[in-house]
Amino acid sequence: AVTNPKNQSQLTIPNIRKMFADEISRCRKEIRRREYSYATEKAYVHWLERFFCFIGEVSTKGLRDNNIVDFLEFLAVRNNVTASTQNQALNALVFFYKHVLKREMGEFGDFTRAKRPKRLPTVLSKKEVENLLSEMSGLSLLMASLLYGTGMRLMDCIRLRVKDIDFDYQQILVRNGKGKKDRVVPLPASLQQGLQKQIEHVKSLHKEDLANGFGEVYLPNALAKKYPNAKIDLAWQYLFPSIKLSVDPRSKITRRHHLHENGLQRAIKSASYKANIPKQVNCHCLRHSFATHLLESGYDIRTVQELLGHSDVSTTMIYTHVLNRGGKGVVSPVDLL
Repeated sequence: AVTNPKNQSQLTIPNIRKMFADEISRCRKEIRRREYSYATEKAYVHWLERFFCFIGEVSTKGLRDNNIVDFLEFLAVRNNVTASTQNQALNALVFFYKHVLKREMGEFGDFTRAKRPKRLPTVLSKKEVENLLSEMSGLSLLMASLLYGTGMRLMDCIRLRVKDIDFDYQQILVRNGKGKKDRVVPLPASLQQGLQKQIEHVKSLHKEDLANGFGEVYLPNALAKKYPNAKIDLAWQYLFPSIKLSVDPRSKITRRHHLHENGLQRAIKSASYKANIPKQVNCHCLRHSFATHLLESGYDIRTVQELLGHSDVSTTMIYTHVLNRGGKGVVSPVDLL
C-alpha cells in the first residue's frame, strides 16, 4: 500500500476498495460511458486506489486540490517515478475530480515534477532487422514483420480486424490509434501471402466458434447496437485472435479476443538475444527503424509523419538523428588527421 508518511493509519488496497467502493464504482461507470479502453480503466482505478491509500480515511467531500499536489510530489520525490507515470496518475485524478465528483479544479501551481529524460530512439540497422526476423517464425514473424513494414505500434497491430486489410488498394487501415485517430499504412507485398493465410485461419476458427454457439467479437463505440449482426461478421473478427475464448471483464460475455501483447514482446526479445544484437530491442524499436529507414531511402519527413500518425512534425524530426545529413552530418576532425 502507498501510505502517506504524515498519515499513521496503515491502509491496504483491499480495505480501500471497501471504504471507497462507491467512488471506485462510479469512476468505472464514467470511464465505460466514454468508451475508454479496459487498459485505461485498470490504470485509472489503480491510481485512484493508491491516492485513497495516501490520503487515508479522508472523505471525498473533504478533498482539496492540494491533496493531489501532495500525492504527485510524493510519487516524484519518495517513489522516484518517471514523468510518464506521474502524468498518468495526474490524468486519473483529474478525471475523477471532473467526472465523478463533478468539481472544477483550480491551478495546481508549482509542484515537484518527475524529470523526463531526453532519450534518442533505439534504431536497428537493416542488417540487424534482417537478423532479428531470421530468428523468428510463424505468427510472431508475421506480426514483427508488420511492425517493421508498416510502422504500426504494438497495439495497432494486435487490434487489427480482418476488414482492415485491403489487398486491392495495398494498404492497411489502422483504426482508433493513439489519440483516437485513424490512418492508412502501406501493405507490404512480401507479407500478403502470409496475411491471406492468416485470414483463412481466422475464417476457419470463426466458423468453429459459431458452430459451438459463440463467435461474437467486441465492437467499439456502441457499434453492436447500431449493427446487431456485425459482432458475428467475419470482417470484424480480430486478425490475430486468441487461441482460447475468454470472458469479457466488463460485459461478462464469452468471446474470442485478440492475442495478448506479451507474447509478441517476448518473442522479439528472445529473437534479439539469439541474433546477438547489442541493443535494447523491443516492439517499438521496429517502429523507430521503419521511420529511420524511410528517411534514409529519401522519403520526405511529412510522408513519414503521416504514416506514423504524429500530430506534430517535430516529433518525427527525432528520427533524423541517425541520418548522415543536416547539421550533424559532419566529418569528425580525427578522421582528417
